[in-house]
Amino acid sequence: MGESVVRVLSAGTALPGPAIDTGALARRFGMDRLWEQWVDAFIGTRTRHLAIDLESGRPRQSLADLGTAAAEEALARAGLSAQDVDVMVLGTATPDQLMPATVNVIADRLRIDDIPTFQLQSGCSGAVQTFEVASALLRTGRHRTALVLGGDVIAKHYDVTADLAALPPGELVNYVLFGDGAGAAVLSTLERPGAPELRAVATRLSGLDREPGQVLNWYGQADLKAGPAAPANEDYKAIEEWVPVLAEQAVDDLLDELGWEREEIGYLLPPQLSVAMTRRITERLELPGAVEVSRVGDTGNTGNALLFFQLENLLAEMTGPSRAIAVAVESSKWIRAGIALERPADGGRAAEHTPEGN
Repeated sequence: MGESVVRVLSAGTALPGPAIDTGALARRFGMDRLWEQWVDAFIGTRTRHLAIDLESGRPRQSLADLGTAAAEEALARAGLSAQDVDVMVLGTATPDQLMPATVNVIADRLRIDDIPTFQLQSGCSGAVQTFEVASALLRTGRHRTALVLGGDVIAKHYDVTADLAALPPGELVNYVLFGDGAGAAVLSTLERPGAPELRAVATRLSGLDREPGQVLNWYGQADLKAGPAAPANEDYKAIEEWVPVLAEQAVDDLLDELGWEREEIGYLLPPQLSVAMTRRITERLELPGAVEVSRVGDTGNTGNALLFFQLENLLAEMTGPSRAIAVAVESSKWIRAGIALERPADGGRAAEHTPEGN
C-alpha cells in the first residue's frame, strides 16, 4: 500500500485593521515626500495592515486573534468543522508569548482538544515547514485532516515615538517592509475533486558559516537591565544578495525531486520580501510559463502569513490541470523552502515521478 495522497482543500487569511499606505506612515513619523518616493522606488509596498494603533502604539489584535479568524475561514471554505481536525501546526517568528504556545491558544478558541499540536519557531520558511510536518503525519494514514497556520505580528516591536530619520537602515527598513497577518490551510487525505495535490515539500538549512540576515530579540528582566537593544534588525544587503540565490536553489530542489521541467510550471508563488525584491527573484527563477501569484504589494511582508495569502489566490485561479511551485526563504539563519502542487485532470491523479523523472 502506498502513502496517502495529501490535498490542499482550502486557505483562509486574516488582516488587522484598515490598510495603511506609505503616506500615512510618513505623516505619523514626520518623514518627507522624498522618503515616500524612496519607499515606492526601492520597496514598492503600497499598503500594509498593523496590529497596533499607529497613534498610540497600543495592541489591537494578537496573533491568536488573527490565527483563529484565518482558521475559521479556511475550515468553512473546506466544508469542515474544527472537530474534523486531527493535527494542528503553526509556523511563526512572533508568538504572542513564549508560553503557552500560540497554536494551543488558537486550538482552545476553536474548541479543539486531544490532538497533536506543534508550533515551529521560524521566519518566512515556517509556513512551508508546517506543510512538511503536517503532510508527513497525514501520509502515515494515522491522521486524515490537518490545519496548518502561519502568521506574524511584527508591529508590536514598533516604537511609534521613534525618529525614523535617526534610525540606522537595519532598523528603519522594518517600518516599511512589514505588515501583520495570519493565514491557514486545510490539508487532507479526503477525496476532493479539483483540490490540488501536495506533490513535494523541501526545506533545507542553508546557513553554515553565514551570519544572520535578520535578528529578532526577546527580552527578560536581566536583558533589560543590561541596557537597551533594538528588538529587530536586518542586514538588507545580505538579504538582497542571498534570497534570490536560495530561492533558485529551492526551485531546483523541487524540480529535481519531481522530474518536472521549468516550462511545465503554470504558477509561481515567489518569496515576498517586497515588491522590488519579488520582481528580481521572479526574473532569476526563469519559469517562462508561470503566472506570478503575489500579495506583498497590498499586505506588506507578513512573514509566515504570506504563503497563505498567495495560496488563497492560487486556489481561486487554479481551475484546470496545472502545476504550481511556492518558495519561501528564511533569512535569519538562512533556510530555503518550497512546496509543489499539482491539480490533476478531474477524476484523475497527478502523474507520479521518480526523482529522475522516469
